[in-house]
Amino acid sequence: MCGIAGFVGQGNREDLDRMIDSIRYRGPDDKGVFFIPGVGLAHARLSIIDLTPTGHQPMASRDDRFQIVFNGEIYNFKDLKKLVSGYPFKSNSDTEVILALFEKFGTDCFEKLDGMFALAIYDSHSGTLVLARDRIGKKPLYWSQHGDTLIFGSELRALMAHPLLRKEIDPVALSKYLFYEYIPTPATIFKNVSKLKPASYAIFKDGNLKLEKYWRPNYNETRESFDDSMVVLDAALANAVKKRLISDVPLGIFLSGGIDSSAISYYAQRDNIKKIKTFSIGFNEKSFDESSYARKVSDFLGTEHYEATVSSKEIIDLIPTFADIIDEPMADPSLVPTYLLSKFTRTGVTVALGGDGGDELFSGYPMFQADPVARIYEKIPAFVRKGIIEPLIHSLPVGYDNLSLDFKLKRFIGGFDVPSRYRHHTWQASFNVDQQANLFSESFKNGLANGNIFDVLDRYAIESGTDNPARQLDYLYLRTYLMDDILVKVDRASMKEALEVRAPFLDRDVVDLVNTFPTSFKQRGFTTKYILKKLMSDKLPKDIVNRRKKGFGIPLAGWLKNDLKTICNDVLSRDSITAGGIFNWDYIQKLKNQHFSGKANNYKQLWTLMVFQMWLNRWGK
Repeated sequence: MCGIAGFVGQGNREDLDRMIDSIRYRGPDDKGVFFIPGVGLAHARLSIIDLTPTGHQPMASRDDRFQIVFNGEIYNFKDLKKLVSGYPFKSNSDTEVILALFEKFGTDCFEKLDGMFALAIYDSHSGTLVLARDRIGKKPLYWSQHGDTLIFGSELRALMAHPLLRKEIDPVALSKYLFYEYIPTPATIFKNVSKLKPASYAIFKDGNLKLEKYWRPNYNETRESFDDSMVVLDAALANAVKKRLISDVPLGIFLSGGIDSSAISYYAQRDNIKKIKTFSIGFNEKSFDESSYARKVSDFLGTEHYEATVSSKEIIDLIPTFADIIDEPMADPSLVPTYLLSKFTRTGVTVALGGDGGDELFSGYPMFQADPVARIYEKIPAFVRKGIIEPLIHSLPVGYDNLSLDFKLKRFIGGFDVPSRYRHHTWQASFNVDQQANLFSESFKNGLANGNIFDVLDRYAIESGTDNPARQLDYLYLRTYLMDDILVKVDRASMKEALEVRAPFLDRDVVDLVNTFPTSFKQRGFTTKYILKKLMSDKLPKDIVNRRKKGFGIPLAGWLKNDLKTICNDVLSRDSITAGGIFNWDYIQKLKNQHFSGKANNYKQLWTLMVFQMWLNRWGK
């Protein structure tokens, strides 16, 4: 795992050094630079496979025609090596295999890669730069074109280090951030900066940029029985974990005690004689703590378990530095404990496996349980819903525990003012369309005239290639919440501590397999992750398999009334808000007063605004 940056066009060696140095923490083991007038490629290396100097990047092809910088891991590189027999390899790295494949197959080679990657290849003969990103979007890649110049990097801060980049906030992207709590790909917070879409590549030559896809999902439903599908899933998960246990450095597993991380731990330990190292963190607040479940799984499987207890003070002290970890607004508060877990895990290993993707692939979120209730609720006459049920829900006492009843019910009824295809994302949203109308200043609203926060959902629904709403929803989760929230959170939190995190559930064979499962395999009534739970029912403790989803959160709602109140008031002060000219101060003050007084639980709105303001103070000026 590494960091990459570079440009074709305008820029000098000093610009290139600034770009890669800004993300040097991603790869503290080595730094490499390729520079000729008009072209710069730079690499910060975290050594995982082939720790020798022969794995140094940028790496040149055998005739020096191609130069590559690569971030990620290719799990099938040894098999792919057979496709280029006779190539005079100088290293045992997956990077050189990509070079050899590109020399032989061109851009067709990307479809063959089984792994996570973001890369850039420069062809000195044609003056062409090629960028590519893995199927799921595990590894980040930003780019920006300025006339005949293209700049790119693993993180937005690398592009900000280039003199051509102008920090002009995109109003529509900001509106989407305030709704989704992240900015959906390909947009970024800045105009004229984009994220490269997953499963795609870009070709830049003579000032012209061409974008192409190399993979699309297949949602053709399997004809296999449930039992046969469970057998195939068992083999696919076992193989996915096995591939990700290959490392030339110490390796462990994030273990929360949920079914996803527990399943990964099961397959890892089952096929190993030595004890696998597992890592977890616990919290003092009972409603957020899962450490006892992690210990139970570790005892059951016989792993070598390491656990740290995090105090509320440690988390609160970290919050003012939130924008140092993330250089683009992303308001998932679990970034903080994920960072602390990564920091703790890095003291023992360099690579960790995690359970990311299980919820998205197997319909694991509470919103899926809300779907059958929503279909019933829709049939109730509107005058009963609006005149009786909703007033009763709004009158419930405000709770501040993790996913309190009143919070869930208020979220549930708040998702019925949009078409059903937007309901899941509205249930998760911070500021809906009506709330944003009150939030933005009158002058800022002019930039939103042609904005549509739902266009990304419409685009992905079409891109999924299926007319089935349930299958479309699967793809929406894969391409929105998973890619632009979960994977971004894990990448930034782990790479800040130079820890590589691998996700077996996002193995290409597992994804392709689960995409063919009918909805009934994933959800039966209110039981989510149905086939995964059946598969693991005789492999893990029953109460681990069947326990309710908890999530990896922190008690923000209560903290904002107490420990974080001063920070909230400082970040969302009148002077700060009015100076920015973006938001309506009176509306924000109302949100704060409601929350502080206990009249409403506005933690999502306040936190989303705080993150943006902290980002603006750190990066936006």
